[in-house]
Amino acid sequence: MSETELQPPVATFPIKAVREQFPALGRAYRDKPVAYLDGPGGSQVCKGAIDAVRAYMERGGANLHGQFPTSHETEALFDEARAAVADLLGGKEEEVAFGPNMTTLTFSISRAMAREWKPGDEIVVTEMDHNANVDTWLAVAKDKGLTVRWIPVDTETLTLDLSDLDSIITDRTKLVAVGAASNAIGVVNDVAAVSAVAKSKGALVFVDAVHAVPHFFVDREALGIDIVTCSAYKFFGPHVGMACIREDVFERLGPYKVAPAPDQIPDCLETGTQNHEGLGGVIAAVEFIASLGSGETRRERIESGYRGIEAWESSLAESMRSRVRDLPKVTLFDPDTAHKTPTLGLDVEGASPTEVCKWMAEEHSIFVADGHFYAVRLGDLTGVNKKGGWVRAGLAPYTSEEEAARFVEALEEYVTK
Repeated sequence: MSETELQPPVATFPIKAVREQFPALGRAYRDKPVAYLDGPGGSQVCKGAIDAVRAYMERGGANLHGQFPTSHETEALFDEARAAVADLLGGKEEEVAFGPNMTTLTFSISRAMAREWKPGDEIVVTEMDHNANVDTWLAVAKDKGLTVRWIPVDTETLTLDLSDLDSIITDRTKLVAVGAASNAIGVVNDVAAVSAVAKSKGALVFVDAVHAVPHFFVDREALGIDIVTCSAYKFFGPHVGMACIREDVFERLGPYKVAPAPDQIPDCLETGTQNHEGLGGVIAAVEFIASLGSGETRRERIESGYRGIEAWESSLAESMRSRVRDLPKVTLFDPDTAHKTPTLGLDVEGASPTEVCKWMAEEHSIFVADGHFYAVRLGDLTGVNKKGGWVRAGLAPYTSEEEAARFVEALEEYVTK
């Protein structure tokens, strides 16, 4: 085995068959096959989702509530998409609402929830999260005179410090917003522990699962989540955001909407015309995950499929981390003891992240991303924002062993040239 060769990944994962489902993997750049390691910013789209979007548009689309077949078909598509997302996240069809993206949905939900909040009420956010699950809540806190409390990051372990959680979340806390996993460095947060304390104080729990859903099984009920959000363009589908909201919470939400729009859930949160063709892509993306597993129900196949995905990605990622840690001039932001997604955030001494990423693309056709990735507070705490953020490499189920090795070898070449 050469010095940069990776350890063999999980042998039973059908990587060849998986890769055949992603047409974008056939792209070349500068006469080399592209290695897409920018999945945390948006995954490639599976063929089933592409076909579903095209099929809807080719056979004729229509808006809702019409007295003709294309309108009826669109309504049926909504029902099918809600059922697929309910199976994905663990909820009921009527608890699933769609929107342009997670951020837009979260602003709508936060404004609706804040209608019942008063000065002196409290909300809790974290120093780990993407700003979509921070600024959305800070905005309503400013508008309503709320007190904001923070769950801090332990900069030594690069995990949330939950040691003082019982005093951070109080009897005045209305909502705790926490990410399921960090989109910048991959650390998976202990949502169940946060939720348990929140529930003991009567607070609601809002979870941003955008970075989690591409990589592992998110069980809303088991984790004690009231509202969970994600976006299909991160898990192999088109640009559609979704929220799964516990029914009793949804029923009293009262979103801002135009007067004639429906009052019943989940329609009341879906302001304006939705991305109808995208809903077919959502269904196909969920079915792709389910196709990797086994079981009698789609929910069981999804959970089983995630076990395969997580085993494959973790095997590749851990092999990459073990090599990257030994490279000179490279700092890997790697929480050793934490559960992690296959996302590597790193810094290269003496080089800007932009410079590194441009070199990777131009010299090796490896697409990795640079920046703070909207995890601004975490970037400030770790010091990376002073030089332009992290270099981030993120794996996906379609990442091959060869692509993972190419990244390590290219990085080694960069820091030793």
